[in-house]
Amino acid sequence: MRYNTALTIAGSDPSGGAGLQADLKTFSALGVYGASAVVAVVDENTIGVYGVHPIPENFVAGQIRSVLSDIGADAVKIGMLHSSSLIRTVLSTLQEYPDVRRIVLDPVMVATSGDPLLETEAISTLRDELMPYSKVITPNLPEASLLLGETVDHQDQLEEAARSLSRLSDQKVSVMLKAGHLEGTDTLVDIFYNAEKDTFLHLPSPKLRTVNTHGTGCTLSSAIASFLAKGADLDTAARYGKEYITAAVSAGAGYEIGHGHGPVHHFHNWWK
Repeated sequence: MRYNTALTIAGSDPSGGAGLQADLKTFSALGVYGASAVVAVVDENTIGVYGVHPIPENFVAGQIRSVLSDIGADAVKIGMLHSSSLIRTVLSTLQEYPDVRRIVLDPVMVATSGDPLLETEAISTLRDELMPYSKVITPNLPEASLLLGETVDHQDQLEEAARSLSRLSDQKVSVMLKAGHLEGTDTLVDIFYNAEKDTFLHLPSPKLRTVNTHGTGCTLSSAIASFLAKGADLDTAARYGKEYITAAVSAGAGYEIGHGHGPVHHFHNWWK
């Protein structure tokens, strides 16, 4: 027997709601064996980010090689990469393992608290070099706006924005464009653009009035990676990933952890 496996390449969150901690919780909740490569130790909690301590890039590359050369990975989730040089290190290391191509990139640029997590000059490196090597990217609306260089803030913009994000490269990069930042609506409709089929999925969910949204982006991208690791096709992984994060937010809405943006309930199917 063998496990379905997934590797997260991300920063840590000592409060446990986001970053690689959220990724590993999601992998575990969805029946996937999780491994991790730590790119930065982040000083943060539910209120804000207070510092980022980068891991030396050769050490990040070593962690990735240690996992992929031994355990392997049916899918890879990439989270916060704070600099251009780190982005290039992660990319070149992954390219040493050409069979590892189910890569889900969450282009993390700003924390839920509003704190920046990506150096400004690294945005173009992420867009032009790492995105084309990914199978799926999962931006929210502020991230999509930064990547496209134009404001995306209305539901009727999302389909075209998702396709435009995919076409920033000549590779077939699919896009899960998250609608969570939309205001004035009771229903959020995420858009999944399947670049391999040139089709759209509309994935609606009720907008929940809760402050417990810390790590939602990390969790959704990890859920999609989990289903890809288990052999799901793109549309199925997107649909099931959306169902998982919606249930996790709903189940976690009534809890109180910390004094700011609390986490979602990753193990809502297992305990209350």
